[in-house]
This record gives sequence, C-alpha cells and structure tokens, in this order.
Amino acid sequence: MSDSIVSHNGAEAHVQLRPRSPGQRAWLRFKANRRGYVSLWIFMVLFVFSMCAEILSNDKPILVQYQGSFYFPIIKNYPETLFGGDFDTEADYNDAYLKDRLTKNGNWVWYAPNRYSYDTINFATEHPNPAPPSAENFLGTDDRGRDVLARLIYGFRLSVLFALALTVVATVIGIIAGALQGYLGGRFDLFSQRVIEVWSSMPELYLLIIFSSIFQPSVLLLIVLLALFGWMGLADYVRAEFLRGRNMDYVKAARALGVSNRAIMLRHLLPNSMVSVITFLPFRISGSILALTSLDFLGLGVPPTTPSLGELLAQGKDNIEAWWLSMTTFGVLVSTLLLLIFIGEALREALDVRRS
Repeated sequence: MSDSIVSHNGAEAHVQLRPRSPGQRAWLRFKANRRGYVSLWIFMVLFVFSMCAEILSNDKPILVQYQGSFYFPIIKNYPETLFGGDFDTEADYNDAYLKDRLTKNGNWVWYAPNRYSYDTINFATEHPNPAPPSAENFLGTDDRGRDVLARLIYGFRLSVLFALALTVVATVIGIIAGALQGYLGGRFDLFSQRVIEVWSSMPELYLLIIFSSIFQPSVLLLIVLLALFGWMGLADYVRAEFLRGRNMDYVKAARALGVSNRAIMLRHLLPNSMVSVITFLPFRISGSILALTSLDFLGLGVPPTTPSLGELLAQGKDNIEAWWLSMTTFGVLVSTLLLLIFIGEALREALDVRRS
C-alpha cells in the first residue's frame, strides 16, 4: 500500500505505508458505520455509569463531615449514636432529626444526586403509591413507594451483567461442543446431533417453572438454566466452520507435521471460526436481556426484592394509570436493545471480508 505526498517544492513523492492488519481493517470498517460506532460509545457510557449506581443513587451519603471527622456511609455502616442519636442501630440518614444534626455547627453531608436506593421506601409522598413524578422522586414511585429512577439504574446494571455472564457461559459451552463435533465428525458428530435434537425439544419454560418452585430463585440459578439451552444455536455455526476447515490443506499439513489435535483446533481452526461467534455476541446479549425481563415479568426470574426491569413492567401492567412505570421502563429496555442491535449490525459488516 502506498500514498502520494506532495512536498514543499511541489514534487510528488510516494511513501510506502505499512499494510494494515485484518483487525485494523475491521476496526476501520466498524468506525465507518457511524450508527454502530456511536451506539457502542453510548452503551459503554451507560454501562459505566450503571456500575457507579451506588454513587449516583443511594439513600446513604457519599461523605459526611461531622465534628471535624470524615465518614463514608456509602462504604461502611455507622451507628446512629456516632452522630448524636439514641440508638446503636445503623443510622437512618433520611431521618429529620439526623439530617438536622449533620447539617448544623459546621457539619456537612455530600449526598448522591438521587437520594434513594433501589429498596428505599419513601414514606413522605404526598400521593398514594404509585406516586407520580415529583421533585422528590424524579420518575415517581412504584406500588410499594420505591423510587423508580433508582430501580431503573440498578435494574439496567443487573440486566447487562446478567446478559454478559450468560453470554460468556453459553458461548464457551457452544464453542467447545461445536468444535468437538466439527473436528471429530463421524459417529461422535452423529450422536451429538441426536442428543442436541432431543435436548432442544425439552420445554424450557416448563423446566424453569419446575425449578423455580423447587429452588430459591436467584440470578445464578437463572444463568445455569438458561445456559443449558442457550449454547445450541452457537454450536451449529462453530461446528459448520470446523467441518469446513478440517479438510483444508493447512490442517492436513499440520497433521503431517505431527501437530496435536488440540493445537490444530486452538491455533488454526478456532480463530477462523470466531467471526460468526463475535458477530452474534451483541444479538446474544440483547436476547439474554430480553429473556431475563420476560422471566421477571412472569414472576419466574430473580427474587422480588431484586431491582428488575421485568418487575417494573409487571407493575405497570397492574397499574395502568401509573404511566411512569411502564413508559420509563419500556424506554430503557427498547433503547438498550436498539443500541445492541446497531452494534451487532456494524460488527457484522466490519467482519465481512467481502467489504473493502
């Protein structure tokens, strides 16, 4: 690759540039897709902010300066007696008496921008719960008096972390299963395909209902159950790539040189099959978020006290007049899925080697 550069005296000089690697060319193609590139930045900013949810939305102050000493209630629990209260229990920083103690005589408090956590109940609302948006609760409260904005922030973080964990687990299982099927082939491939056909015909929703009635609902249980069914779609693509690549000349040459099967699979076949894996990652993440939201909406997901987008949607269904419940949650969910879809489309175009 070469470029023409015009010097100061008008002469044209050809400078030999170093050829770009395939990864660099893919990144340039991804950046050329402005919608996907901007969506990636927006999603990353939202995710980083959600990871700081305790700083953005919390009923505990970030920093307290009391009688010349500094305290960090967001990190450590302090008894009420430390600030002049009467009880040895954890200080309630929303109590009017404690607020007065912490803001007089040169004392000061640094609160989070939103002074509610996901499980904080506002007992001082002027309207019955669910209360509409106000200066105290920017997006209103749910049917139990909890701040909707706080539950959206924490629920978004939980959904993304859950989707990332489920995608990683299911992808690893799918890569291993598809690689073994495609490389070994023969009877092992036929037997594995029959097992996958039987396993994929299992009623996933019924199994979730059964397990949710037997075990205590938790995020870990959901990841395990959904990962048991989520790897099969990806395994098909990896299997096809390994079936196509195992008869290539470079693989036959590696076998003739005595390279082990494990080295051939990891060094030669797996990198060539990662294009389809990487392409489907954003779509799998969006599907995982939608699966968690659907299960929480049906009451089969995380425990009721856990902040969840699906639980807020269920409250919006039960309280039609409380438009702030369904509209805000629907906006967060749709925006997240759209960002991931735009990223996936840009990634698919970037990894398409037929594009210049």
